[in-house]
Amino acid sequence: MMCLLVTSLVCAGCKKGFLDRNPQGKYTSDTYPYPSGTGPYDTYLFAIYAELRSFNVHSQAFICATGIRSDDGDKGSTPSDGGADAIDMDNFPVQPNNIFVNTLWVGYYNLINKANIAISQIRNSNSNTVNASEEIKKQSEGEARFLRAYGYFMLVRLFGRVPLIDQVFDDPAAQSNVPQSSPELIYAFIEEDLKFAAQHLPLTWDAEKFPGRLTKGAANGLLAKVYLTQKKWAQAMATADLVMKSGQYNLNTPYDKIFTEEGENSSESVFEVQATASFVTPTANGVQYASIMGVRGTGNWDMGWGWYTPSRNLDTSYEAGDPRRRRTILYTTGDSAISLYGEILPAGLPNLMYNHKVLTSPVMRRTVGSLSGNWMNIRILRYADVVLMYAEAANELGGAANIAAARTALNTVRTRARGGNNSILPDITTDNQAELREAIRRERRAELAMEHDRFFDLVRWGIAEQTLHAVGKTNFRNDRDVLLPIPRTQIDLSKNVLTQNPGYPN
Repeated sequence: MMCLLVTSLVCAGCKKGFLDRNPQGKYTSDTYPYPSGTGPYDTYLFAIYAELRSFNVHSQAFICATGIRSDDGDKGSTPSDGGADAIDMDNFPVQPNNIFVNTLWVGYYNLINKANIAISQIRNSNSNTVNASEEIKKQSEGEARFLRAYGYFMLVRLFGRVPLIDQVFDDPAAQSNVPQSSPELIYAFIEEDLKFAAQHLPLTWDAEKFPGRLTKGAANGLLAKVYLTQKKWAQAMATADLVMKSGQYNLNTPYDKIFTEEGENSSESVFEVQATASFVTPTANGVQYASIMGVRGTGNWDMGWGWYTPSRNLDTSYEAGDPRRRRTILYTTGDSAISLYGEILPAGLPNLMYNHKVLTSPVMRRTVGSLSGNWMNIRILRYADVVLMYAEAANELGGAANIAAARTALNTVRTRARGGNNSILPDITTDNQAELREAIRRERRAELAMEHDRFFDLVRWGIAEQTLHAVGKTNFRNDRDVLLPIPRTQIDLSKNVLTQNPGYPN
């Protein structure tokens, strides 16, 4: 049986609910072997949750692939930092021997493998030795299948054709020889996993014991995005509507609070990677996400690598007065060079702008005794995203009723964004489908900027090439760069069972 570290995080004076919390993947002395209301499979489930914090899953390579490739941001840092592999992620094409490509492949298959281990243990457990009701078994399998589906959703969007592995191999080397399946087959598999998860996961968990643990809403929210990616508009609209009518989420959290430590696991959160830190344990239970995008400076501003900096195109794309611009972009020059915490940025930083959404609070930096931000959660799926998915799907279905529903949903996001200032971000009033489509797309960019959807949105809208060429990324080719190359390392390990994506050298 896998061993999990038993820790008890102690942090005097920390605010309950965002620092003094139990990260997924760890037991504490109070909850070992498992607290009331969960089950005996948590050893395996928490191992999958812990993998979400892996450097290979949600750190440098993830930021490169989901952010730096888009028009929202650039590599940032210094010109040579990261070498050719990083530069190619920004400017295209990415080579099959790019280190970040193999990192992503290994990271998401590690996540999938741990999910398969959990599913195998749950399905094959002996009722004489494991005391678990059928309900707990289904619930536990639902968690594992959600996380497996998430791994495959990332892989299919990144690589297209990938091996479909749904079992635990006695010989790990044999896994390298599984041929690729079509994207259609992968998407069908993802849908089935998420439908199962949505059926068996609870609506809520005890927020004190299990902050951020997967729910029915998370499964339906991710499933809606899977449908949207495939242009299955009716299914996407209906599934997003299930989340919206669940009563578990709302847009009440102010936009400027969502990305703070206190905004973690708020009513905006649908799927959020959990991380934590203390003065005693500053990094082991965290994730190296915020620090990679943190301000690259010296002294108190030596917060990170300065990767994925907002682009000038993003800066100028906001509507006049949109408060999300200043909450998303941390400026380093002029009168705007001040953080949401009132900190004035020093002169001479290597980049003109940084991602304001990952800036940590001064209180937390002092409490943890670190500038790294390893304790910051990652917002993978927010409620506003679900509402905008509903709006997009409804509008694409067309018809007066659906277009009206799409417009109403869109305007709820704009209402929250304007923060009570009715002189900005007026309601969208058009009933023209094409005009509303463009309004929804603009809103997605403004609402979700510097997060993880922009590149995938451009690809599924079919406008990646024209958009990226317009911001100077003219090496991008639609017949090649919508997908990453299959890693050369993996092709070699498979003895050429795996084949390369179109447009890339073998």
